[in-house]
Amino acid sequence: MKMIGRATDIAQRIVDAFKEPGNLPKALAPIFIRRNDDVPCRKWSWHNQLLVALSGTSDARGIRQWNTVGRKLKKGCKGIWILAPCIKTIREKDDKGEEQKKNLVYGFKGIPVFAVEDTEGNPVPGNERYDEWVRNLPLVKVAEGWGIHVGTYSGEDRDALGYFQFGTGRKAIMLGTENLSTWAHELVHAADHHLTKLIDDRNLLEIIAELGSAILLEAIGHSYEADLGGAYAYIHHYATAAGKPPVRACIDVLDRACSCVALILDMAEKAKEDTP
Repeated sequence: MKMIGRATDIAQRIVDAFKEPGNLPKALAPIFIRRNDDVPCRKWSWHNQLLVALSGTSDARGIRQWNTVGRKLKKGCKGIWILAPCIKTIREKDDKGEEQKKNLVYGFKGIPVFAVEDTEGNPVPGNERYDEWVRNLPLVKVAEGWGIHVGTYSGEDRDALGYFQFGTGRKAIMLGTENLSTWAHELVHAADHHLTKLIDDRNLLEIIAELGSAILLEAIGHSYEADLGGAYAYIHHYATAAGKPPVRACIDVLDRACSCVALILDMAEKAKEDTP
């Protein structure tokens, strides 16, 4: 199978995603949750939908597709590269000796598409209610100040789905439920990334985000009981592996969670001061 131009690098992104299979469900869930949306990329191949999801957006289209709905690209935006099949028509004889035309995929080439966040113009149909909810989220200006797009994908309230996307040139917090605890959890992840680049074990990162989100929501008047039942067991395991006393590990987790909360609230105060 021939890979033309950037196709090799694009295909490698798909391979790399499978090197961390634990992350695949989180990336793929929005694809299935939004499978009935009237969005062109829902009809794309699964691997191209994965490339869109890995880029931190739920809606990507070609320039002409965006122009058709009254939107244009923002200056300086960068495309998301997906794979387009290279097709040639061959002629074959069937069992009766009659000549038939047949399309054959002989390779792939890379083509750019663009995320909705990189466009401006008419509202995207169907997103009005969710856009309003995002605009009214507490502390949303903190995320915007860090250059993080906050968006939604279709989900059910019983599914606490959400994720913080980074490391692909695009940062995004995507929410699959109208749930403040999910929002706060992902915002703490974003603050932790700002402070530490999220280089630690995933279980530790989740404990920090869950504890931090509970503290944050309590601080802004939205009480929330965090699910920290397994936190100490993991902290004890983490302490043993790191050669630390458990009390030291607990202090480390508490300090880091509180540092994330302090950073978020400091940024919120700064955003207020900068608002005319």
